[in-house]
Amino acid sequence: MAFRRRAKSHPLFSQEFLIHNHADIGFCLVLSVLIALMFEVTAKTAFLFILPQYNVSVTTADGELVQYHYGLKDLVTILFYIFIAIILHAVVQEYALDKINRRLHLSKVKHSKFNESGQLVAFHLTSVIWCLYVVVTEGYISNPRSLWENYPHVYLPYQVKFFYLCQLAYWLHALPELYFQKVRKEEIPRQLRCIALYLLHIAGAYLLNLTRLGLILLLLQYLAEFFFHMARLVYFTDENNEKLFNVWAVVFVVTRLFTLTLYILVIGFGLPRVESQALDPERGNFFSFLFNNILFRMSVLLLVCLFQASVMWRFIHFQLRRWREYWNEQSSRKRAAAAAGTRQQTKLLKRDSGYHENGVVKAENGTSPRTKKLKSP
Repeated sequence: MAFRRRAKSHPLFSQEFLIHNHADIGFCLVLSVLIALMFEVTAKTAFLFILPQYNVSVTTADGELVQYHYGLKDLVTILFYIFIAIILHAVVQEYALDKINRRLHLSKVKHSKFNESGQLVAFHLTSVIWCLYVVVTEGYISNPRSLWENYPHVYLPYQVKFFYLCQLAYWLHALPELYFQKVRKEEIPRQLRCIALYLLHIAGAYLLNLTRLGLILLLLQYLAEFFFHMARLVYFTDENNEKLFNVWAVVFVVTRLFTLTLYILVIGFGLPRVESQALDPERGNFFSFLFNNILFRMSVLLLVCLFQASVMWRFIHFQLRRWREYWNEQSSRKRAAAAAGTRQQTKLLKRDSGYHENGVVKAENGTSPRTKKLKSP
């Protein structure tokens, strides 16, 4: 990994050089953008990378507020934060996970899973705290009707837009990390599906102006994922400790129910009550205009329900298989303990009273006990 001193040097711009120094290269690019802020000629361009674009002044009851909408320049900002995510990924790997791995002496498969769960625990914990702060300060939890009122929500507060840009940057950075971390070929399809699903849901909520609903759904999803990966980390350190998996199972079921309820409440009942608005490309409501069509909206709701049902089915199947394996293991342990107890009792009986052979009682060494002759007086 990056930031580590090595005695062996790799050829410049070779594959190994890129893998071992990718975080250092990203740090140099980020540093060059920050240095560009110091000069008036390049400062305007540097701000494109660092700050969210497309800010507008919106008049509200509380006065004028600066809000944002999306556009093509967001891709430049996302690119910058992809390099930030790569650097943070390397820092967590180098200064936390690698040190723990050296103490645990895990196998290659467990080593890979431990690194994956360690990175995701750090990301999910940060995202849960950040997302909870955003939804509380914006009042989305205290006023659930705000999830669909005045839809489409074209203009976003700064912290909401910045949160979505960082989320997209993180999941996009996970694609090159598959190469940098030398992930096993067997693991790549599963991780690609996970990354694609997150990008689809986050980008869909961002482009369809469903950012308020998306924030709460991400909060629920990240909360369940945090407990799952935390349970995996504890399991790798102590294979007899599976209590956190039971906590994750409860949290997972509760979050699935809340997720499905929110989808039906907002898309099925809330959005149909919103007045249809005319198409206005300048406001950026093209995708939301298409989405608020009843046929398109019901199709999305049906797909979401089918997806959530398939997730619950796989979860139930996994839990049943896990419980069946657990009870089989417990029954086999009881049988082994009972057999060991029977053998121990048999040995004790043989040791105390000998055993019978051809109707003659013999001692433990196989010799027949002889009666002691009495001397005549």
